Amino acid sequence: MVVDPEVPPDDAQLLRESRRVLLKMRQGWAPESRRAISIAQYRVMAAFGSAALFGMMVGGSLVGRGLGLLMIVLLGIPLMIVLFVRNDLSFDDEEEEHERKLYEQLRWYEGRYVLVDDLDESSARLLARAQRAIAAVTESRVNAEGLLDDVRNAVMLPAQEWEIARLLGKLSALRTKHRETVSKGLTPEVEAVAEPLARALDNSEAAVLARVEALERYASNVADAERAYQAHHQIEELRGRLHQYEELVAETGADGFAVPELERLAQDADRLEQALRRSVTSAHEAFRYLDP
Repeated sequence: MVVDPEVPPDDAQLLRESRRVLLKMRQGWAPESRRAISIAQYRVMAAFGSAALFGMMVGGSLVGRGLGLLMIVLLGIPLMIVLFVRNDLSFDDEEEEHERKLYEQLRWYEGRYVLVDDLDESSARLLARAQRAIAAVTESRVNAEGLLDDVRNAVMLPAQEWEIARLLGKLSALRTKHRETVSKGLTPEVEAVAEPLARALDNSEAAVLARVEALERYASNVADAERAYQAHHQIEELRGRLHQYEELVAETGADGFAVPELERLAQDADRLEQALRRSVTSAHEAFRYLDP
């Protein structure tokens, strides 16, 4: 499920956990009305009944053992059934209450979430591409290290994911209805109207595709920066041990063979640092294209 990033985090997490209930709702399920007597009320009744039973037992000892035993049988057994059966059903009541809470949240936030199961095949593929691109950016080391605009990424990328999911949800629903209508057979007059509407659906998908491709370009630039970042750090590690290589080469008399390689190592470090800067700059350029 993709949730509008403006939904409060706790509510958003609850929505993401409610897929099973939402699928039940899609099939027409709704929770039953609340019971007239709650669990707490049953427990109060049980406690009151227990006290009354104790009183009757004491009274029974005064009036006569036979009458007391009879009262215990007549009132005690039903009371124990209520007490223990209600305790056995408490788990079911809690599950019922949890589903009711999810149901109310889903109703309250209708239109603020998209269930991936509701998307048609083409739309689901587009959303998956967008999510992969977003994950590639947010999970990168260059983003974690702050070389990208990580703060804006944290705001803009979830907003992009939501907008893409929202548009694909509407597109899927309308495209499904359109196909159902067309599959029944159309008269020539209706075909003349249906064709432009089909093109409108295709154009809308193309517009969403452009958004996804922009995300993928951004992710590709970030991947370039990630490779340059990794290579830069590896070169810096080697560069930090350069004096040890120089000492070893001098002691072994291998200067003529190794010195050019050592000089090339230093040059590679400089080139990689420039490549990293260029990659990060390119990523920033791609980010500006995405930024509304």
